Amino acid sequence: MLPVRLICFDLGGVLVRICRSWREGCERAGLPVYDDLDTPDARAARTHWAHQYQLGRIDCDTFARGLSDALRGRYTPEQVRAIHDAWIIAEYPGVAGLLGSLNESTGLTTAILSNTNHGHWQRLLQGANGGEFPSLGLVRHPHASHLLGLAKPDPTIYHAFVARTGTTPGDVLFFDDLDENVAAARACGWRAERIDHAGDTVAQIIDLLATHGVDV
Repeated sequence: MLPVRLICFDLGGVLVRICRSWREGCERAGLPVYDDLDTPDARAARTHWAHQYQLGRIDCDTFARGLSDALRGRYTPEQVRAIHDAWIIAEYPGVAGLLGSLNESTGLTTAILSNTNHGHWQRLLQGANGGEFPSLGLVRHPHASHLLGLAKPDPTIYHAFVARTGTTPGDVLFFDDLDENVAAARACGWRAERIDHAGDTVAQIIDLLATHGVDV
């Protein structure tokens, strides 16, 4: 097997801790949770508007207004934005050391491939300059769904990524917290491993790197 040349990470659940449910987002934003909105229609609405935002088809204001309307105004657009802002929590411990070690390894480089949106991306990458998320500035090839106009697990995003980074599928080792994204990456010829967001994500990554012949 050819050596790994590019280590690619998802953000949420791998490098950055995020909310895992609407309820958690509301609670972190200090807003009420309405059980009568926990319905298939409400969940589908949240998924629809988040997906449009992740694909870069709408801006943050349109997302907030659209989701507010879909939830019958129970959350104002300002409250939707507060939940959106509360969704990102913190870097996982050890991320800076991991990325620094990988970048210092001969023949290796680092990348991000994340399903995210403009608001979150701006906050994460601005934080890379010494703010909330300083370690993310160490990643050399940051790529996101809203910039590519594509989202995982659509195979086209994996093809677009290797084209943008000038690599081949066999060069990439990818870490994601969702089974469907890992399976899609493997189907595109990538080496890919699932990370448990509830555990020590950096320790998991280091162990899995070793199985692919990468020591940090």
